[in-house]
Amino acid sequence: MSSNDQNLKGNAGEAVRFDGVTKTFDPDVVALDDVSLSARSGEVVVLLGLSGSGKSTLLRHVDGLQMPTVGNVHVLGVDVPSARPRALRQLRSRIGFVFQQFHLVPTLTVLENVCTGALARLRGPRLGLPTYPRGVREEALSQLDRVGLGDRAFQRAGTLSGGQQQRVAIARAMMQKPEILLADEPVASLDPESSHQVMELIKRVATEENLTVLCSLHQVDLALTWGDRIIGLHTGRVVMDQPVADIDHTEAMSIYARVGAENVAEAVAD
Repeated sequence: MSSNDQNLKGNAGEAVRFDGVTKTFDPDVVALDDVSLSARSGEVVVLLGLSGSGKSTLLRHVDGLQMPTVGNVHVLGVDVPSARPRALRQLRSRIGFVFQQFHLVPTLTVLENVCTGALARLRGPRLGLPTYPRGVREEALSQLDRVGLGDRAFQRAGTLSGGQQQRVAIARAMMQKPEILLADEPVASLDPESSHQVMELIKRVATEENLTVLCSLHQVDLALTWGDRIIGLHTGRVVMDQPVADIDHTEAMSIYARVGAENVAEAVAD
């Protein structure tokens, strides 16, 4: 077995590790500031923090869409900054991503949208649902049943509600057979009931598949209900990293209260 094959197997029990990661976009914009953290296999980690706190930037470092300015990122045993393009492609095939805006093709059927999640393991382009192998179509139907939308398989994706579209997006991500699922504000555009349904689904899928989930949220109640651990970010720094069982609502809200406290401190200093 080559060293690269050994890397691709990952470290037992640890799916993601950040070691002293700083990301700057120019001298005046520090998106991540000396971030060190890890996520275990099968753990649902919720990232909490204000817009601009570094949550999305952190997620994009996990699949190598962005690279650290300083520090290192290890994902499933792969040293991401030093990985060659082929190794990065292999790593990304093991990571699913769910976005705030769903990114479905509205004119395609729900079933074909889900089938696109298998493209990384198929050769050649696919033009229409019949061009996908029968096994892929059956697998996609199974994933739709899993998210409660098997009866909508041949409906155009653009006719679904927001909550339904996000469930389709989760089914599509699961077609990759991922080991890690990244979710960037997956319920930001949904009503409270749909938000709970989507988060319950993410938690259930993570448990059934032993998936590591890193999910950015603004809703503290959802984080405390569905997460295993909360990592709080403020101006690119980790200001909280605790199991949900050890945090109450007031403590979780303190991640946001830091802004007001720091502004007051600055005013007094002036």
